[in-house]
Amino acid sequence: THTGEKPYQCSICDKAFSISSQLKYHEITHTGEKPFQCSQCDKTFSEKNYVIRHLMTHYKDKPYHCSHCEKDFSTSSQLKGHTITHTGRKPYQCSQCDKKFSRNISLICHLRTHT
Repeated sequence: THTGEKPYQCSICDKAFSISSQLKYHEITHTGEKPFQCSQCDKTFSEKNYVIRHLMTHYKDKPYHCSHCEKDFSTSSQLKGHTITHTGRKPYQCSQCDKKFSRNISLICHLRTHT
C-alpha cells in the first residue's frame, strides 16, 4: 500500500508484507515447496521470478564470461554468483549456528533446518 502499512505478517519469521499474495509467496520459503516448474527442463522453484531468471540459462546468448574458467552466463548476477565459487568467500552467515555460505539462497535453505 502507499501508506507503508504491512498488515500481513509471517507466523514463522515475523517478516511483514503490504499485500497478502506477497506473504503467500514468502511462506513457501519456509516449507521448501517448489510449485513453479521450468518449461524447458525439470527444475522447480519456490518463486515465479526464480523460474523467469532460470529460463535465461536456456538461451544461447551468454555474454557474461568468467575470467577464472570457461563458463558463460546469461546475466551479470549469474556470473557474480558463480565467481564466488572461485574466491571461497562466504559472506552469508547463519545467526543460529555461525555456519557460513557463499550464496544467500544456501543460507535460506539452511535456516529451514533450525525450524
